[in-house]
Amino acid sequence: MPSPQTLTESDRRIVAGWATDCAERVLAVFEAEAPGDDRARDGILRARSFARGESDAASQIRQRFAAGRASGAATSPAGRAAARAAGQAAAVAHMGAHALGAAAYAAEAAELITPGRGGAAEIAWQLASMSAPVQAALRRLPMLGEYSSGPLGPGLLASGALGESIRTVQSALLDGDPDAEEAAR
Repeated sequence: MPSPQTLTESDRRIVAGWATDCAERVLAVFEAEAPGDDRARDGILRARSFARGESDAASQIRQRFAAGRASGAATSPAGRAAARAAGQAAAVAHMGAHALGAAAYAAEAAELITPGRGGAAEIAWQLASMSAPVQAALRRLPMLGEYSSGPLGPGLLASGALGESIRTVQSALLDGDPDAEEAAR
């Protein structure tokens, strides 16, 4: 049985578009630091192709790590977070929960660029830019830390600012859906 973090392929395509929007908002930070490195942008382009149904999950899964590896070419924490946002967006074809990772890394990059307000502003934009289908798909994901493995498990995305960002997004999604709130209890 697949993990509930996977989502259906249809839902993964829906959230891939939103995840790439999140990652693309901070991509310029990475590109300014590593202008010759196109791995992060390529990851976003591949994720957009997947979202539009122009590529299959299997081909995306094989290439999902390339964008995230670009973080090693960044010269600042914000640049690394921006590359990781692209890497998470590229991994949505594999597992839908990576969409929340893309959003969290984008918020982290924004906060590092504008301390004290960049992350909150980015999360506000992310929530405002979610279509109803994106919201519905993300509501199908388990809460952060609920499972012992996967992107929403107790690992890196569950701690620190990344975890706070994901919890904020998931909480906002629950606030907008009384059925989801009841199911979470």
